Amino acid sequence: MKRVLEMDVVMVPQQRGWDADGKGLSVWDTFTHQGGERVFKNQTGDVACGSYTLWGEGLKCIKQLGLTHYRFSLSWSRLLPDGTTGFINQKGIDYCNKIIDDLLTNGVTPIVTLYHYDLPQALEDKGGWLSEAIIESFDKYARFCFGTFGDPVQRWITINEPNVFALLAYDFGIYPPGVPHFGTGSYQAAYNLIKAHARSWHSYDSLFRKEQKGVVSLAIFATWVEPADPNSVSDQEAAKRALAFCLNFFAKPVFTDGDYPEVVKSQIAFMSKKQGYPSSRFPEFTEEEKRMIKGTADFFAVHYYTTHLVKYQENKKGELVFFQDVEIQVFPDPTWIRSLDWIYVVPWGIRKVLQYIKDTYNNPVIYITENGFPQGDPASLDDTQLWEYFRQTFQELFKALQTDKVNCKIYCAWSLLDNFEWIQGYSSWFGLFHVDFEDLARPRVPYTSAKVYAKIIQNNGLEEHP
Repeated sequence: MKRVLEMDVVMVPQQRGWDADGKGLSVWDTFTHQGGERVFKNQTGDVACGSYTLWGEGLKCIKQLGLTHYRFSLSWSRLLPDGTTGFINQKGIDYCNKIIDDLLTNGVTPIVTLYHYDLPQALEDKGGWLSEAIIESFDKYARFCFGTFGDPVQRWITINEPNVFALLAYDFGIYPPGVPHFGTGSYQAAYNLIKAHARSWHSYDSLFRKEQKGVVSLAIFATWVEPADPNSVSDQEAAKRALAFCLNFFAKPVFTDGDYPEVVKSQIAFMSKKQGYPSSRFPEFTEEEKRMIKGTADFFAVHYYTTHLVKYQENKKGELVFFQDVEIQVFPDPTWIRSLDWIYVVPWGIRKVLQYIKDTYNNPVIYITENGFPQGDPASLDDTQLWEYFRQTFQELFKALQTDKVNCKIYCAWSLLDNFEWIQGYSSWFGLFHVDFEDLARPRVPYTSAKVYAKIIQNNGLEEHP
């Protein structure tokens, strides 16, 4: 397999000294310090893999792999401790500039994410992503970052996985701020997230693009779905709704016409009426907002981890739950291998996702900005089986590139290091390099997968054809 795209890994934003050098509180600092078993074993990201103080060790790992691109996330509360430009933390700027400079010095192109779940607590206290005031706050933050780091950075992602974040944080309440708003929260947050992204894209386009010549998008989480019974019309329609509510919910407004999929609007309106609401629970865009949102992405950034089967499940009781709004049940095929927790190994799903994006969104340039497989507490650094999952995935990616002619340019593995995996804490390991969280030095030791990944980059692809 010969590679025709750049290979990369992703590093998480949360693994820095949580209160060092003037950093302000983020919602994850508050959330993890509250205890109550919200996170696995009440673990926190206070130190995690120690990337704030051990960036030089991370750089060694990047060089060992031979990466051409490296994606990392800025910490809003490290740069602007209260979330506003009224208080700018120069030490935070210096830290980010060092990462960018070190990458460029070593021939590695940075891909920078502005927001990866970690809202400054000061802004959450004012309503967070449920308040429309956040749109202006995010745009000012984005403009600050574009102006501060934009000369050397030419690839930007505004918001990481808004579809996951809106649902888990503001509907289910299992991510900070930790308050569920079933049936309303994720829709209101999504409404503001999309507009915040669009505003920041326009700011870049009008104020910075001419000089900096960069590109901007948002990164959407995509699970591929198949009807549980391919001969069932209701399951086929359920699968279409699942794609509409997950992938197209954010992609269609940004890439197509500025508006949500019709099936999303009609389905929620139908369920709202069934539940006795005088009008739909779903906030819709005005015509002016649609014009502002339309066309605000320069490439399609997508995350793929797994695939699900989807079955129609009527919401007979009118429950205010996301999956009941969509009227679906999702589950794996019993023959699929379970990597860990929610991830089942379905390599062909990545090809399906890429083909769908190509066909639906006019063959855009695609960056796979996350893809990976976790393992439980590793008893051995020899993760040969885990690498086999990667190898099969790369074979499917090869088919998408060569046979389907998908315009995919960059692939990012999640992640460079074992890290704090949100509410899973340290119960799952995604890294190409192992980090011993019991060792205060946090040494980075390559798994077998890191060594093989480095060979793929060196050889410009898998040695054998699929």
